[in-house]
Amino acid sequence: MKATGIVRRIDDLGRVVIPKEIRRTLRIKEGTPLEIFTDREGEIILKKYSPIGELSIFAKEYVEALAQTTGFLACITDHDQVVAAAGHGSREIAGKEISKELEESIAAREARCFRPGEKGSIPVISNQKEMEGAEILQPIICAGDAIGAVILIGKNEKDVFGDAERMLVQTAAGFLGRQMEQ
Repeated sequence: MKATGIVRRIDDLGRVVIPKEIRRTLRIKEGTPLEIFTDREGEIILKKYSPIGELSIFAKEYVEALAQTTGFLACITDHDQVVAAAGHGSREIAGKEISKELEESIAAREARCFRPGEKGSIPVISNQKEMEGAEILQPIICAGDAIGAVILIGKNEKDVFGDAERMLVQTAAGFLGRQMEQ
């Protein structure tokens, strides 16, 4: 644990304000769910809660099946990071923080499909180089909230996605959203 040097008092309703600098650094916005942990020494730990992270083993198996079936890079994200990735190039993005553009697209519930080299394609992770292949992005909706995305990425400029790949990604996102509701 790292000390910040910031001290805050609890108000009469039991609230503590998380400083703006920390919220900005950790990408915590109004409405972001936080999980609360305690230990025997009296420490309280707040951790961003990821409903998709709860299904991380299942998500990993799902993207492995998607990647094996399609031959493309498949990944599942939450609002903050790539929860699971499989296929060619998965090591470069697995567990990494997602890009601001992807975060905004998830929040806007935008299903997107890009052809190889098309302008405006969305990088999956921060500081990602320009993608050569096609890309399909489908937000995962759970109980009316956009909680992440399923993404399929082509390997090179020859890969073009059609209706079958689009439907496969939509089905995966729909299925994961329903699993989260249970």
